[in-house]
Amino acid sequence: MADAQAKPAIYLYTDGAASGNPGPGGYGVVLRCGNIEKEMSGGFIRTTNNRMELLAVITGLEAIKWDRATVYVTSDSKYVVDAINKGWLRSWVVKGFKKKANPDLWRRLLPLLDKHHVEFFWVHGHQGHPENERCDRLAVAAGQGAYESGVALPVDEGYEAQAASNDGTLDL
Repeated sequence: MADAQAKPAIYLYTDGAASGNPGPGGYGVVLRCGNIEKEMSGGFIRTTNNRMELLAVITGLEAIKWDRATVYVTSDSKYVVDAINKGWLRSWVVKGFKKKANPDLWRRLLPLLDKHHVEFFWVHGHQGHPENERCDRLAVAAGQGAYESGVALPVDEGYEAQAASNDGTLDL
């Protein structure tokens, strides 16, 4: 018999974008639980696509109000999905993130993966997946769109710190 206290699964759709890479960038998130949906987005004056893809997942997971949620993440980022599904992230942790980009965000993601039951699914970007397209619109509007409209976007401190210390060997 199913537990009467069981929480429904959460569906997390994400996307990130950057114009210039680095350049103005943003992330978009759609969270769905039952018939409730929530959209989130944010942007930065100078960042990368990979950082925004990763931050979208983090932002969505951080918004979940209870522990041990079952979460299905759908992303068009091979960078994020493969890092989890192929075990690269855990290997990077063991190696201390040597020469790996975005360790600040990966470290922020790790406790969220331990807090919830999370599965990652990859979809082709810009191929008509409704939620992925919606997240893309949110990400572009929060980054490039906001920048072009004259919005004073915040600084991505993690990107700037990594760029300042980059010796040319990291794929930011």
